[in-house]
Amino acid sequence: MAGRPVIELAQLSPDFVRDPYPAYARLRAEGPVHHVRDPAGRELWLVVGHEACRAAFTDPRLSRDWLNSPHVGQLIDNGADRTALSHMLMSDPPDHTRLRRLVAREFTPRRIEALAPRVQQITDGLLDAMLAKQERRADLIDSFAFPLPMTVICELLGVPELDRETFRGWSNEMVAPTSPQAKARAYEEVPVYLSGLIEAKRANPGADLLSGLIHTVDEGGDRLSPVELVGMSVLLLVAGHETTVNLIGNGVRALLAHPDQLAELRADFGLLDGAVEEMLRYDGPVETCTERLAAEDVEIGGATIPEGSPVLIAMADADRDPVRFAEPDRFDIRRDARGHIAFGHGLHHCLGAPLARLEGRIAVRSLLERFPGLTPDAEEAGLSWLPGMLIRGVRELPVRW
Repeated sequence: MAGRPVIELAQLSPDFVRDPYPAYARLRAEGPVHHVRDPAGRELWLVVGHEACRAAFTDPRLSRDWLNSPHVGQLIDNGADRTALSHMLMSDPPDHTRLRRLVAREFTPRRIEALAPRVQQITDGLLDAMLAKQERRADLIDSFAFPLPMTVICELLGVPELDRETFRGWSNEMVAPTSPQAKARAYEEVPVYLSGLIEAKRANPGADLLSGLIHTVDEGGDRLSPVELVGMSVLLLVAGHETTVNLIGNGVRALLAHPDQLAELRADFGLLDGAVEEMLRYDGPVETCTERLAAEDVEIGGATIPEGSPVLIAMADADRDPVRFAEPDRFDIRRDARGHIAFGHGLHHCLGAPLARLEGRIAVRSLLERFPGLTPDAEEAGLSWLPGMLIRGVRELPVRW
């Protein structure tokens, strides 16, 4: 396979950004690993299929430690500020083990469960505002799916309300940049802002998660360095809302496109937990993993990925693999969707997955209960999709009621 031409994803499927699943299925039928060029023109290696993707997530030869590798220039300009990338998602053990342990001491299941009443309160306020619209229509992303998780994660970390819209712009450029220049500006400006916020909380700590991270010390006296605090804050703020925005957006879109499933869920909210898992499996918010680096030549399924190559693991395809899920292209809220890897797998499994699930359950149930006449207000083909292969979702989701 190494000698074959590079596969152009945009040519394999001209509609790739909107619907990448057929292209992934074609690749999966030929093997688990492919040398491809993404729609933005970048060459990389792509892993498809449920079994191969799970194995790739736990393969130590596929590293996340770009910053200490000679290949970091593929990911970020060598002269660029790397502070925003100094976090556990950009590290391998033992550094990853240390960083995750320190964050997990504060980002606990108890803290997340305690957020449920506040998540419900924020949800109710946003839905009240939607219901007050005389035109009885809104963009669900802008009115609900975005502000809910952004408010939750900013309150959790202690980001002032006045700064949240600015941070939204930075976050959008980091995960779905409008230009290389705008992305670079975001990576430069976010650390400056967060450094100031951290110093303010160091002087006047509160009950928020960021104050806790500043002052947490493990049994051996270890703590996060100033650079690590900034990097971890970037990770928590960006990952802490982007996944949930698109879990809600993609999930509601799937329900509206499948009226029979929507009716079943309205009739029995005992199906809600399973419905959220099916939303994650069927059209999850993260299409592929953050880029891995082949630390050496890596042989997978008869293909050799050369040392120094960027590698993407197609979580979206893994969760549509018929070997793991029967009739995978069918949206079925009664399906046992356990085993999906929408939140990753292995060491880097999303630490915030319980928070995303909590927000998703509250958001979907409250929306359906209070908007019995909810319906799409735009054709699916006319929706604008986020660019790139990391975050999967639409920029707007017009609805009416």
